[in-house]
Amino acid sequence: MKLLVTGATGKFGTKVVETLLKTIPASQLAVSVRNPEKAEELRARGVEVRQGDFDHPETLDAAFAGVDRLLLISADGDNETRIRQHANAVAAAERAGVGFIAYTSLAKAQESTNLFAPTHQATENAILKTGIPYSFLRNNWYLENEVSSIQGVLAGAPWVTSAENGKVGWALQQDYAEAAAAVLAGSGHENTVYELSGKPLTQEEIASALGSVLDKEVTVLQLDDAAYAEAMSGAGVPDFVIPILLAIQKSIREGSLDVESNDFEKLLGRPATPIHEALSQIVNGITQN
Repeated sequence: MKLLVTGATGKFGTKVVETLLKTIPASQLAVSVRNPEKAEELRARGVEVRQGDFDHPETLDAAFAGVDRLLLISADGDNETRIRQHANAVAAAERAGVGFIAYTSLAKAQESTNLFAPTHQATENAILKTGIPYSFLRNNWYLENEVSSIQGVLAGAPWVTSAENGKVGWALQQDYAEAAAAVLAGSGHENTVYELSGKPLTQEEIASALGSVLDKEVTVLQLDDAAYAEAMSGAGVPDFVIPILLAIQKSIREGSLDVESNDFEKLLGRPATPIHEALSQIVNGITQN
């Protein structure tokens, strides 16, 4: 049984690979990476390192050859780029006769208004069309996405948002990575959809939890979109990033990340890491760097 993880040197992929290596022999695991030099440490540990570039489909035929179970980790970039890259990967998996595809998707992908949803809708549909058994790992929001907001609070700023009462199912990347590893290395996950979400919280609730961790009161500044954009600009956020942040806030307002689910328990035998504990990990990571 050969398992393969794409994007294995990225932040998320690294966590998946480290989780897998706790439970399976390195000889069963292969990784597909654009730059094999970055995976030398994995090669030294007995993991098979293959060169594969989603922008060069010809490299993917060799990268996916002989693979029984594939974890397709969504790439970075704009929707158009990612849709093209993921389509290349799915087509290569079909050509290679891959027996199972797990894909890191997005919460409520098919009906989501999130700005990243089109990528995941297209990729889920491409996988369905192949007829290959699949599992869609619909990840909610990484708590790590809030590092800049947490850094701001640590520096004395309020928690700034325009998301109103919208809720988010934040969880640590490690939780999502462990779920992905469980599906890739496990059995009985054919043709499944997992909505992976922490307990949905409002901006006020996460700010309150952060305040408990820091033992200080965290003020929440609820702004309209125009004032939010102005605040982000004043905080030094690059102009091209601000529309992305606005779109994320809008999609949270619309409920796109408000997901109640016990799918972490199904896969890990436990819920997502409790928010206070998870925030403590993030804060410790910031303050120790």
